[in-house]
Amino acid sequence: MPRNRLPPWHEEFVLPNRRAILIRPIRPEDAAPLHAAFGLLGPEEIRVRFAGGEGGLDLDEAGRLARPDPRQELLLVGAEPYPPGEAMIAGLGRARRVPGTRQAECTILLARYVAGLGLGRHLLQKLVKWGRGRAVDRLFGDIPASNVPMLELAESLGFRPEPEAQVPAGLVRVVLDLARG
Repeated sequence: MPRNRLPPWHEEFVLPNRRAILIRPIRPEDAAPLHAAFGLLGPEEIRVRFAGGEGGLDLDEAGRLARPDPRQELLLVGAEPYPPGEAMIAGLGRARRVPGTRQAECTILLARYVAGLGLGRHLLQKLVKWGRGRAVDRLFGDIPASNVPMLELAESLGFRPEPEAQVPAGLVRVVLDLARG
């Protein structure tokens, strides 16, 4: 009997509170739900850098984010298990190659109601897997110094602080060297 298989990069993730989240690549239909939910995703310092500007996301910008270049970027959503465009987005994970390098920047944004429930870890693990599969030598991200749980999560996955990095005040750059292992 054939198993029901999800497409590549799709996975059901059940939170400890038994809420099912579908982790999948962002789709163009997700632009409106992303626009609606973006202000609920945090932390704000990372949201500002993710979207540019004041941390808001207009519908045109949401539309651009919902159409990443698959050769250079992976943008995963953690969403309700409904069709794209109908599902509320609870989290984002993005890895994007730095042009002309073998490095990629990663970002995790989560809604408060899923923070601390394992979705961030799962998304970050997927971004690391993507980086390894794309011959990325170095994955890095900037985390607010006040976000101790995310800093601890990054450390538990092998990321190390890079104190000499030029990042805005209040952020800590963490780096994972993929070339070694």
